[in-house]
Amino acid sequence: MSNVEKFYEATAEFPEGALPDHQVYEHPLVKRYATKEMSFIFSPAQKFTTWRKLWLALATAEQELGLDITDAQLTQLRSQIYSIDFAYAAQKESEFRHDVMGHVHAYGAAAPDAMPVIHLGATSCYVGDNTDLIQIRDALTLLRRKLVKVLGTLRGFCATYRDLPTLGYTHYQPAQLTTVGKRATLWMQELLMDLDRVEREIEGLPMRGVKGTTGTQASFLELFDGDHDKVRALNTRVCELMGFKTSIPVSGQTYSRKIDYNVLSLLSGVAQSAYKMAGDIRLLANLKEVEEPFAKSQIGSSAMAYKRNPMRSERVCSLARYVMSLPGVAANTAANQWFERTLDDSAVRRIVIPEGFLATDVVLTLLENIADGLHVWPEVVKGHCMAELPFMATEVILMECVKAGGDRQELHEAIRVHSMAAGAVVKGEGKPNDLLERIKKDALFAAVHDKLDSMIDPILFVGRAPEQVDEFLADEIDPILEKYKDLLAVEAVDGVNV
Repeated sequence: MSNVEKFYEATAEFPEGALPDHQVYEHPLVKRYATKEMSFIFSPAQKFTTWRKLWLALATAEQELGLDITDAQLTQLRSQIYSIDFAYAAQKESEFRHDVMGHVHAYGAAAPDAMPVIHLGATSCYVGDNTDLIQIRDALTLLRRKLVKVLGTLRGFCATYRDLPTLGYTHYQPAQLTTVGKRATLWMQELLMDLDRVEREIEGLPMRGVKGTTGTQASFLELFDGDHDKVRALNTRVCELMGFKTSIPVSGQTYSRKIDYNVLSLLSGVAQSAYKMAGDIRLLANLKEVEEPFAKSQIGSSAMAYKRNPMRSERVCSLARYVMSLPGVAANTAANQWFERTLDDSAVRRIVIPEGFLATDVVLTLLENIADGLHVWPEVVKGHCMAELPFMATEVILMECVKAGGDRQELHEAIRVHSMAAGAVVKGEGKPNDLLERIKKDALFAAVHDKLDSMIDPILFVGRAPEQVDEFLADEIDPILEKYKDLLAVEAVDGVNV
């Protein structure tokens, strides 16, 4: 048997029983990237203990409003919030083909005296939808902290490089100068816009509340013998107990899925800002002006040992691209909710909402890490400025010579000729820009020969960029950092593994 035949024999089929602990798909977003904090928010432990808290809040409010629920039953419910028998819940779910009823029975088995009052008057969406909104609120709160951290770190970078001239680019072609710090404020401004949206979403996010099977609260009206005031009070009290200021005014069985669309659009906005910043850093890394953090033993390429690839920034862009795709899914889901509800929203929401938050959280964690270790090479930055600055300085040179008595049209034509010749040297021969040398040798420009070098100091061509940095930090960033100084002091639970 030849080696080729032996190869086919060895690789034909996966052996039965081989690698038994590694035969199930592992989601890389969770296994490889997600932080512990965001993973916990969407974990089974957090989800199903929140279900129990909601059942407890409902029973507590129902007792306050006069239903026959005893203190002993509430005590038993409180004592069993964190003792979930997941195997028993799964057994009951398999039996009933219903996840909520599986957990109702698991809670009832742990708190048997309270079994008759668990889920009293409620529908599945009471625990399902309200828990989703609680998780969304908690996840947005975590993202707010991460955004503030990124802004705090970038603030230091902007201040340090507020007046370091750098070549600006439009159409990715050399343009007028700006500064390294000013460019970074563009990243910060977009993240600041995202923070504002996060703040408004947290503040305005409603709870679904206590609405019943089709949103009419009919079951609760029956429980309270037709007392509308008590039904309204029940809804208000449950929201208060769960930490919400408001509930959605009206609903079908579920809360409006436009809320999911709004939230995922917000996450897409954060991803867009992150992609812009990381994309700029990747381009700057190619120019050798800026480098992201690079570990001592990090390998950039398995083949090209010299390479320092911007792997963190590339990961930001990769995950951000996924997050940016999610609002379309949410839009289709919202549009396809028939009448009071349809279940085709369920499976996809279980995926896109947690994954959207998990990925956005990783993106922000990476951004802070990148910003904290971002390294600038000033001499490379200056070299790129000086390669283009002679062209940009021609207008200043022209005006100075005119003020000294020169003929504007004659000078303009001379500069045009010299510029074309210098450009040909740069592009055709690969040599440095020699425009200034040509001007120094031309008697028409004698008026500026003795001050030509001082006239092309890059800092003279950045306009108000340094002052704009100072004003932006003082007026826009510092008030936010002061407002959230407690968040800046919070130590991150997770690091970045490259």
